[in-house]
Amino acid sequence: MRAQSPFARTLRSLMGHPSVVIGGTLVGLICLMAVFAPILGTIDPNLNSTSTRLKPPGFEGEMKVYTDEGRVKIPVTYRMGSDNLGRDVYSRVVYGARISLVVGIAVAAISISLGMFIGLIAGYFRLLDSVIMRIMDGLMAIPAILLAIAVVSVFNAGMLSVIIAIVVPEVPRVVRLVRSIVLSIREEPYVEAAITAGTRVPTLLVRHVLPNTVAPLIVQGTFIVASAIIIEAILSFLGLGVPPDEVPTWGNIMGIARENFQLHPYQVFFPGVILAVTVLAVNMLGDGLRDTLDPRFAKRGA
Repeated sequence: MRAQSPFARTLRSLMGHPSVVIGGTLVGLICLMAVFAPILGTIDPNLNSTSTRLKPPGFEGEMKVYTDEGRVKIPVTYRMGSDNLGRDVYSRVVYGARISLVVGIAVAAISISLGMFIGLIAGYFRLLDSVIMRIMDGLMAIPAILLAIAVVSVFNAGMLSVIIAIVVPEVPRVVRLVRSIVLSIREEPYVEAAITAGTRVPTLLVRHVLPNTVAPLIVQGTFIVASAIIIEAILSFLGLGVPPDEVPTWGNIMGIARENFQLHPYQVFFPGVILAVTVLAVNMLGDGLRDTLDPRFAKRGA
């Protein structure tokens, strides 16, 4: 019988893990919702009409909109109701998936790139280790959401400022992870042999050290995505994220709806449920990847 390649064995293990299958399926569906938002959404998420304000879910009516050609009536069905400006909550929730996923993926990519570079330097060069880690410890001592609020307040409101604000508290966690891996690997015989053979430091790090960080960083990346989505929602809820009149996000949808929560709870309920399902799905995917890719957890489950 032909032996399976390591990639095939890993893929088979992933496909057999319930958390990976369920979490990955849900994440895939949410990504499809974001990609096909123009098709799934009923109308423009920023289109408003005072004649259809605060309508309940399932309401069918006509939006009275003023255009260059004059007053136009648009038939619409509010599947999730309408907000205080008459905008379709369903369309805003569907389009809101785009910002949440873009922010989550961008934060994970930037945090892992910066954290990996800094962690490799801190773990390999002992003279720089103490200085770098004291800075990282100082950043980690501040709660992530408070640090994000402090950073975003320096910049103008927008998606770029939100991404920068979330990256700052996430980088130290990646640095500590990569540093711990480098510290355990640099004493290995094959690394010492490469050093004795005169291998240059950049080549040594890329060829012998960096490959050992890939699996842990993939797992860490999923948790960063989930954390970034939550922090982005909090910032937008507080009015510090993407302006609600420009692009809908799950956070600013709930932020606008909090004024009418007691009489119209559906405005908070629907985006809140989608946000919770998304974070749960990403965390389930991360747990499954950790159990499969991390040898320590794999041995515990054996």
